Amino acid sequence: MEHAPSVQPGLTASGDGRNRDWYIDQFFRLLMFVCGISAIVFVLGIFIFVFKEGAGFIVHQLEWAEFFLSPKWRPTSAIHATYGTLAMVAGTAAVTLIAMAVALPFSFGAAIFIAEFAQGKTREWLKVTIELLAAIPSVVWGFIGLMIINPLIIELFDVPIGLNVLNAGLILGLMAAPIITSIAEDALKAVPDTYREAAEALGATRWQVIYQVVLPAAKNGLLSAALLGVGRAFGETMAVLMASGHALVIPGSVFDSIRALTATIAAELGETPVGSDHYQALFAIGIFLFSITFFINMIADLVVRGIRNQ
Repeated sequence: MEHAPSVQPGLTASGDGRNRDWYIDQFFRLLMFVCGISAIVFVLGIFIFVFKEGAGFIVHQLEWAEFFLSPKWRPTSAIHATYGTLAMVAGTAAVTLIAMAVALPFSFGAAIFIAEFAQGKTREWLKVTIELLAAIPSVVWGFIGLMIINPLIIELFDVPIGLNVLNAGLILGLMAAPIITSIAEDALKAVPDTYREAAEALGATRWQVIYQVVLPAAKNGLLSAALLGVGRAFGETMAVLMASGHALVIPGSVFDSIRALTATIAAELGETPVGSDHYQALFAIGIFLFSITFFINMIADLVVRGIRNQ
């Protein structure tokens, strides 16, 4: 009597297992793809919304010379409304310059110490502390500028008010420093140890290795850290609003109060009638900020590509 050939146990299960693994793999591929493009989709959606709200003002109401060259911002004037942003642009640029002058030396110095000199628990504690500083909310930094740095500036420099470019620049520098330090330290640690060993074998001192080998090899990452700090300072809102004095003037010194572009949007948008010229002008400022950010990122990409090709 002939028997039907028996099916080896496990074949079907093995085939089902391979199919299940394939579906799981495809699912996670799709999930990673969605996560990868989500940031682009969200940014594009925000830009479309902002452009939609401000497009009417840009097309029908905006006078380009006045918008970019006039320091007069009087959107609620019943006689002659003006929408000049020159004073706000100058104030934002001044605060950003002060912030970078404060943040970059300390950030790069801290990154070099953590990456090249600190050992063991010292390095770990420093990295944790830097991460905690980066997590402090901007309103807390603004409160520090308002309640602590403000009276210090008045006392030290004998000025009538301490809410000015210097105050806002110090606060933004402190806010940007942890992020710059973290990225710069990662860039320095990414330099292969063989570079250091080769330089030391040639008789270079520790500082010569850092200055002539490690820093040039990590310049792409250091540049990215600096530009991220610029973006952080340029786009900050609440801390600048609280520490800058919010005065619509072109700064002539670090002790002048200023008004930033972002702070203007935050201070005025909630009290502006929806759909009015003032409302659309604030969104036009938002489009302007988007454009500046895009320009900075484009310049950074071109610079990094040029460095990489050398």
